[in-house]
Amino acid sequence: MRILLTNDDGYHAPGLAVLERIARTLSDDIWIVAPAEEQSGTGRSLTITRPVRVRRFDHRRFAVTGTPTDAVMMALASIMDHAPDLILSGVNRGANLAEDVSYSGTVSAAMEGAFAGIRSVAMSQVYAVAEDEEAPGDAVSFAAAEAWGERVLRPLIAADWAPRTTVNVNFPPLAPDRVRGMRVVRQGLRDHGRVKVHDRTDPRGFDYHWIGLQRVPHDPEPGTDLHAIGEGYVSVTPLHLDLTHEPSLAAFGRALG
Repeated sequence: MRILLTNDDGYHAPGLAVLERIARTLSDDIWIVAPAEEQSGTGRSLTITRPVRVRRFDHRRFAVTGTPTDAVMMALASIMDHAPDLILSGVNRGANLAEDVSYSGTVSAAMEGAFAGIRSVAMSQVYAVAEDEEAPGDAVSFAAAEAWGERVLRPLIAADWAPRTTVNVNFPPLAPDRVRGMRVVRQGLRDHGRVKVHDRTDPRGFDYHWIGLQRVPHDPEPGTDLHAIGEGYVSVTPLHLDLTHEPSLAAFGRALG
């Protein structure tokens, strides 16, 4: 089985090394094509106004000066001699839950693989912090992802997949022996209002702004990825790439005549 690995944290991210170790429990035919630098929050964006460059580290390891979607496109269209059987994206540093999936470069890379007809899985390691919304890079433990990654992937690979679907997996911020198991759940939704803009001034006296997210108290609905992670489970969420809201088709059709 040929497996393509990518991410949005960048080629040198520790989570990518974790992903490679997980992937090598499944196959020896591993390819890595990842963004050269961090591309968190880029969603499904493409680089179309400047050149994309590729750096080759060896015959199966490449860094791309673009987004996660660029990386998958380059891998499939230019770098690899034939398509992979599986694409794994991650392991992301931080959660990709609920509405995160529409921002996430990690999930978007998996979506790009699914559009190409390749089974693709996004994998993210949730981490816990007391007050700050970010933690130092070396403070994030990927132990749960490393211990549970293969246990999630093997049955997923063996399962039947519907066309144009991808799978979003999140590992709870727990020691591996405290993880309670795996749950297949739907995408949750947090309350709106998580955006926090930090207004600052640079050394030359010009204003600039740093967009971030803040913690918003919420009560996760049972059966969602948010609830599963909160209960100490690995969340597994199948995502459909067709965003059409079917129940609205007839209602809007009647409204528009």
